[in-house]
Amino acid sequence: MKKFILILSSILFCSLTTAQVKFEAEVSKNRLGVNENLRVDFKMNKDGDNFSPPNFNGFNIVGGPNQSVSNSWINGTRTFSKTYSYFLSPVKRGRFTIGQASIEIEGDIYKTSPVDIQVVEAVDSSASPNNSESLVDDDIQLVTEISKRSPYLNEPISVVYKLFFSPEINVRNLGEIDSPEFKNFWSQKIDVPRLEIKRSSLNGKSYNYVTWKKTLLYPQKDGSLEINPMTLDVSIDVPTNRRDFFGNIIYNQTSSKVSSKKQIINVKPLPNENRPDDFIGAVGNFDISISSNKSELKATESFQLELKVSGTGNLKLFSLPEIVVPSSLEKYDPEYTENVKIGLSGMNGNISNTYTIVPQFQGKYPIPIIKFSFFNPSLKKYVSIYTDEKIVDVYDGPIVSNKNEKIVNDKINIPANALQFNFIDLYSDFQVISEKQSNLDGILGYLVGFPIIVIILTFLYFRFAKDSMTTAEKNSKLSRKLADSFLEIAKNDINNTDLFYVSLEKAIFNFLKSRFDFQTSDFSKENIKSKLSQKNIAEDTIVSLIEILKSCEYARYTPSSSNEMKNDYEKAVEIIYNIEKS
Repeated sequence: MKKFILILSSILFCSLTTAQVKFEAEVSKNRLGVNENLRVDFKMNKDGDNFSPPNFNGFNIVGGPNQSVSNSWINGTRTFSKTYSYFLSPVKRGRFTIGQASIEIEGDIYKTSPVDIQVVEAVDSSASPNNSESLVDDDIQLVTEISKRSPYLNEPISVVYKLFFSPEINVRNLGEIDSPEFKNFWSQKIDVPRLEIKRSSLNGKSYNYVTWKKTLLYPQKDGSLEINPMTLDVSIDVPTNRRDFFGNIIYNQTSSKVSSKKQIINVKPLPNENRPDDFIGAVGNFDISISSNKSELKATESFQLELKVSGTGNLKLFSLPEIVVPSSLEKYDPEYTENVKIGLSGMNGNISNTYTIVPQFQGKYPIPIIKFSFFNPSLKKYVSIYTDEKIVDVYDGPIVSNKNEKIVNDKINIPANALQFNFIDLYSDFQVISEKQSNLDGILGYLVGFPIIVIILTFLYFRFAKDSMTTAEKNSKLSRKLADSFLEIAKNDINNTDLFYVSLEKAIFNFLKSRFDFQTSDFSKENIKSKLSQKNIAEDTIVSLIEILKSCEYARYTPSSSNEMKNDYEKAVEIIYNIEKS
């Protein structure tokens, strides 16, 4: 009985072991280059139906599904294996997951476990497992041409990618699946209008080639810098040994991934010897100039100073030097413009800062000479250049005192001089009046002198009342005068959207600056609202002022009608008057 139970248990165990179903996914590698192919096998130990593959997100199917079946008997034991094989090509770098495949075996559904795959940058040798259509490396190559292998910091270099292929191969389509990031470089792509097939030689062999991509680089770090490979997906027609009925060669259409090689750029640092103190990183060959749109003007009128640097070099990668003007000239933040063309040889053109400046007083104001230093890689040395000195003549307006620079009735304070009253005779020939006078004479004297004294006192009262005008009142009068002047300019430009809103904005800013001691750095909507609230200006007036400033900003991007400009002008006048009343 015990022997029978033991035999029965063995039979049941063997049957259970034989009945266990296995359905697994196997990959040729878990880490591959973007220019390599991946093989995925879905294996089962029992035959099944309704096989469903995963979506293969992140990959293109370049082969399969191929099906293979193995059925053998060894020592009376049956071994069965069935495999579905796929050949995949990654579309880009990254981490991807081969999802679950499913199959129905004996009425039950079985699924594989997900498989994680990491796709990295292109490798030197492209491996395509079990792909009989792989090309020989010499038949198609992606070559990187670099203009300079050892540039200075911020010196331009060009990178051109060319696809060389055998004349026997027909290229049908190209697609970029992995691009270099150009880390530690400033980069700019140069357009290639169209792919044009040309003939050249490479390593002593004749090839056709197309220029695929052009890029301009400016190294931003010295030392050894890497340019990672680029990978292209190429659809091609490969000749076979067969011919058609008319004797023409029969081609097979296939695809292949081709990658360039990693490139090393050795960037030289800029020399420390003889480096000017004002050097700000400009590398190339430049000229500098300064110009003014007016040489003569009235006080409270505005003029523009343009500082321009032109030439060839890293024009987009450095800041212009600051213009310094006398304190009696109000300088506003500059408007930056650039006119730069970019080609394989580098940047060429000019950049400029245009300052709006408003003089406050009469005088002849010199604009100091500006120094600009740059490194010339052709000469391998630093060069310093200078602007010409400019003189601006302000011929009408208030005059500033040399001592205290304050305005008093639009005239210069004249210092007292001990000799300035010498024309007055300080001595007379009058005789002393006798103390003995009648009472009638005294009464008559009072009656005659009293009106004269009243007149003198009245005159002195109004005189001193006028002279006792407070500084705040004088500043208010001056600020109103400046605002009116700017508003008049805006009114004259009311038919020109750009000029009108520039003048209107300057009028408001200059009024606030003179009336409330605003600084240029305070000219933001939040600061204006906060400061005017502290001055107890009405809330509706502040809101209207902010809306006008927004209109000035919007006018830079969207055109305005003449009616809108008239309304904005009238609102600005009303706002300034309301602030003055407050």
